[in-house]
Amino acid sequence: MTVDALASFIDHTLLRPDATAVQIGKLCAEAREHRFKAVCVNRFWVETAWRHLRGSDVTVCAVAGFPLGATSSTVKAFEATEAVSAGAGEVDMVIALGPLLEGRYDIVARDIADVVRAVNGRTVKVILETGLLTDDQKVTACRLCAEAGAHFVKTSTGFVPGGATVEDVALMRRAVGDALGVKASGGIRTREQAEAMIRAGATRIGTSSSVAIVSG
Repeated sequence: MTVDALASFIDHTLLRPDATAVQIGKLCAEAREHRFKAVCVNRFWVETAWRHLRGSDVTVCAVAGFPLGATSSTVKAFEATEAVSAGAGEVDMVIALGPLLEGRYDIVARDIADVVRAVNGRTVKVILETGLLTDDQKVTACRLCAEAGAHFVKTSTGFVPGGATVEDVALMRRAVGDALGVKASGGIRTREQAEAMIRAGATRIGTSSSVAIVSG
């Protein structure tokens, strides 16, 4: 895979709570230089990122319900709507993990669907937090995401143990087929890891090590 091709898979990410405007500016400059697919930032920084990236092909991605997924669907939908109004073209939301583990699938599906409706056609990626799920629960979560109208399933927030694995990416790809994208995120720091995820079925890579990945 060429460097340019690899870069087109990458969401260049800065979700640290201590991120500053200077760091967001650097993130966006790097995304422009290397032609990454998107930058992924917390809601507070969406407008700042949008201003830095205006006129480029790099998309601004915001997170909703991050990192716990434990807010109400109303709050997640509002957060997503605000992010879109500030310039986000994509939203990565965290699944309602507790209800998923309890088998309350109607709540999980409604939570996702509310965000999908709120962003009015923008891309929604649903973070499953695969490190906390069994394989059966991962497959069920993928099904719920597809039924609720999401566009991607995503492995992890990177804030709990257990990031992306090749096995999980392959499982998620089998679960969604060609209907949804699969985003591998959490602990991906080398080109070899990124390319392994893509071979397993990932169509997007979320990482804060993007520059190291494409530059070696």
